[in-house]
Amino acid sequence: MSEAINSKEILHELRAIREDLDYIKSHMVDIDSILTEEDYLSLQEYRKEKASDILTSHEDLKNELGI
Repeated sequence: MSEAINSKEILHELRAIREDLDYIKSHMVDIDSILTEEDYLSLQEYRKEKASDILTSHEDLKNELGI
């Protein structure tokens, strides 16, 4: 009888662990969607350059390089 109780307790604990893992998986953040401080500063710099028309377009760069 003791083995039956232990098996039931183990199954109960395993189900609880599975539920916890499902919750964690559904609430995880994609690490690629997080900006580092360096990424954020680079993005800010890019936005300033773009607003100031300092950037060279891909097509203009290809023309300049003769590609």
